[in-house]
Amino acid sequence: MDENEWLTERFEEHRTRLRAVAYRMLGSVSEADDAVQEAWLRVSRADTDEVVNLRAWLTTVVARVCLNMLRSRQHRQEEPLDVRVPDPIVSPESGADPEQEALLADSVGLALLVVLETLAPAERLAFVLHDMFAVPFEEIAPMIERSPAAARQLASRARRRVQGQAPAPDPDLARQRSIVDAFFAASRDGDFDALVAVLDPDVVLRADGGARARQTVTLRGARQVAAQAVMFTRLAPFVRPALVNGAAGVVVSANGHPLSVMGFTVTGDRIVAIDVLSDPQRLRDLDLTAVD
Repeated sequence: MDENEWLTERFEEHRTRLRAVAYRMLGSVSEADDAVQEAWLRVSRADTDEVVNLRAWLTTVVARVCLNMLRSRQHRQEEPLDVRVPDPIVSPESGADPEQEALLADSVGLALLVVLETLAPAERLAFVLHDMFAVPFEEIAPMIERSPAAARQLASRARRRVQGQAPAPDPDLARQRSIVDAFFAASRDGDFDALVAVLDPDVVLRADGGARARQTVTLRGARQVAAQAVMFTRLAPFVRPALVNGAAGVVVSANGHPLSVMGFTVTGDRIVAIDVLSDPQRLRDLDLTAVD
């Protein structure tokens, strides 16, 4: 086996982990795949004779590619949207396929990814690499041209924001589903009080309708979200249960066309967050056939 064949095999062995790093960094499966491919092009041209820890080195290469992509995305957005809901991973309630499960390891909920979208690129890299993949700050620091102490501070700041805005979901998927079902039952019946009862008092609803339409919505509080839910359900009667990033969610459609993907975060028998992607262009790019 020549060196190129050896490197190709080693890269394929680590591809699943590298895609997981890229998805958390970018919030998009397609962009994550692009980042991994770009990383391979760089790796295939590099001199690996001095590489001691191949896994760590490959993670670093992918992270640098993702950091450049995040910075480029930031420059392209002349007027950033108030809310950006990342591309969700939608699967049937029977469970995700092995590749999806690998991407979603460690409970990468949609609410968590939404909060990660609010971080500066360097903050996101420091938090994702250290807190999710146990990369030492000494290795993170050169990527963002900071000291290890500064990288630690960035991760700490990101961690506080995540803990404050992306609470951990209930691990009982059946309980999550029962709460989400109660939410839609109350919505269909127009039972405002029942809706408020199933929502956390400080619930947040974030909806991303796309940059072209410039339709983004953030609502806070049970009564405000309940009022929106009643109106929305009347307009979109077809709701299909699904797993959205491994948690209870739905695909909403009308006349056979998807209108939105809704992810729910349920904690303590209450819905604490609802994240909605209704951007028509991005919905077309999602594979929703598994929940038809």
